[in-house]
Amino acid sequence: MLDLNGLRVFERVASLRSFAEASRGLGMPKSSVSRSVARLEVELGTRLLQRTTRKVVLTEAGDALMERCTEILGRVEETVDYVGGLASAPRGTLRIAASNAFGASALSKLLPEFLRLFPDVNVRLELSGEPADLLADGLDAAIHVGPMPDSGLIAFKLGALSRHLCVSPAYLERRGAPATLKSLTLYDRIETPGRKGPPRPWIFRRGDVTETINAQPRICVDDALTIRRLIINGAGIGVISGLFCARDIEAGRLVQLFPDWKLDDTDFSIVFPSRRDLSPVVRAFVDFMRAASKPEASWQQRPMSN
Repeated sequence: MLDLNGLRVFERVASLRSFAEASRGLGMPKSSVSRSVARLEVELGTRLLQRTTRKVVLTEAGDALMERCTEILGRVEETVDYVGGLASAPRGTLRIAASNAFGASALSKLLPEFLRLFPDVNVRLELSGEPADLLADGLDAAIHVGPMPDSGLIAFKLGALSRHLCVSPAYLERRGAPATLKSLTLYDRIETPGRKGPPRPWIFRRGDVTETINAQPRICVDDALTIRRLIINGAGIGVISGLFCARDIEAGRLVQLFPDWKLDDTDFSIVFPSRRDLSPVVRAFVDFMRAASKPEASWQQRPMSN
């Protein structure tokens, strides 16, 4: 069994390319550092470092071990931090961000239970139509809906929200029902702008068949709840998450069009700056959201197909 302390010493020597620098950084005598690396080489049965009077050079085996032991040691520290954090009851203020729509339709249902489970935790919830900047805004975590952009943040996918093409009964009475997907281009389309500006196309799937509708929208708005209200009020046809439209369909305020065609679900994730630096309160919220976001969760409503 390899000695983890030996791996730590080797990692320092290999990173600094110096026994002397490693001994100073570790607070160990240089002779102890040298013996520790020598024992590791004996245990592995191979030379890890080539020593010269001026520098330390990694062998092929040393280079391979260095690449892997950095990850191994990181995981060990992460595990130790996690186990240590379990002993600390979550307390303090949790600063989280989400979209207006997700906050109103999901977090407003979930946070009361979270606060009941953790009575020493306070929540500061920031809702916006713009993606949150966790580091600049001093946030602990955020709920992100949609594809994750490239970033240095840690993200856990929580689940996926169904999407449905909806219209109000009043609009159908005024304009008539579209007979085919292609005829949707003749109607008033309501949509959100894409990440790079242009509105998103509607991509429908049924079995192996795909249909794409890419007509210019009559209204383009960057808030899901506003889209829902516009559709209910008869402004046009649009795509709404099941989270926002299920009860409206059940109550007759909205009609689901082409239910036998499927729109791709939208992923939603919890995002935070670093896995290794999670405080007990942030870890508690991450674990709570992962447990609360199982597909059968009652808050993730999905309209029944007609």
